[in-house]
Amino acid sequence: MPMIDVYATSGTFADKHQLAIDLAATVMRVEQVPDIPMFRKNTAAFIHELPEGDLSNVDGDGNYVRVQVLTNAGALNRDKQLVLVEQLTALVATAAADPTLPDRTWVLLTEAPDGGWGLNGHANTNEELVAAARAQIASLQGQTPQA
Repeated sequence: MPMIDVYATSGTFADKHQLAIDLAATVMRVEQVPDIPMFRKNTAAFIHELPEGDLSNVDGDGNYVRVQVLTNAGALNRDKQLVLVEQLTALVATAAADPTLPDRTWVLLTEAPDGGWGLNGHANTNEELVAAARAQIASLQGQTPQA
């Protein structure tokens, strides 16, 4: 149930809504979580547009994009990290119609600590999230959840 935040100068992306959908779907696919409402409804991307001049490196360049992905602890092993960074970078460049943007795209992968994933007003541990997902899968299949 990652949260994805993208920061870019205003006007970088023509269709921010589609980019948000594509980013969320990509993270879900790479993370390899079940395609259930719990994950579909709680994996989201936020596109933050910054006014011209509100983004800069040391040299004064402001044509960068920052993508930050927050997942629960341990959700992405090294292979998934590599794939995710590559795919999100490509999505951003495509959405911006700028083939040079991968050189200026930063992707930060961050993990929430165990117990630091708030959902439905509760700070969930990884174990609780897994149990909730299993319960939802079982209910969708008309079964009793297994522990």
